[in-house]
Amino acid sequence: MKLLLRWVLNAVALILIPEVLTRIHVDSYSAALVSALLLGFVNAIIRPILIIVTLPITILTLGLFTLVINALMFWFVSGLVHGFVVPDFPTAFLGALLYSLLTWMVSMALGDKD
Repeated sequence: MKLLLRWVLNAVALILIPEVLTRIHVDSYSAALVSALLLGFVNAIIRPILIIVTLPITILTLGLFTLVINALMFWFVSGLVHGFVVPDFPTAFLGALLYSLLTWMVSMALGDKD
C-alpha cells in the first residue's frame, strides 16, 4: 500500500514541476503516472549501472556528475512517454533537481528512514 501511495505522490510531484518550469509539459495524470513509474524503474536499474561506469568522472567531480546522470535519466524518460515533454538538457537538469527535491519530501512525509 505504501508503494502505491509513493507512486501516486511521485506522479503528483511530476505534475507540479511544470508550475515552476514552464518548458516541461505533463499533459495528463496518466502520463504523470506512467512517467513516475518509469522514472522509478530507470533509477533503480539503469542509474546504478551508469554510476559505476562513470565512477572516475564522478570521483573527479566530487559526486556532482550524478546530477548529470539524474538529468539524463529524466530526459530519457520524457522521450519514452507520450505526454511528458522535456525539450532539452538544461531543462532536464533543473527538472531532475526539482523532482528529486519533491520526491525527497514525499519520502520524508511517508516516514522513510533512507
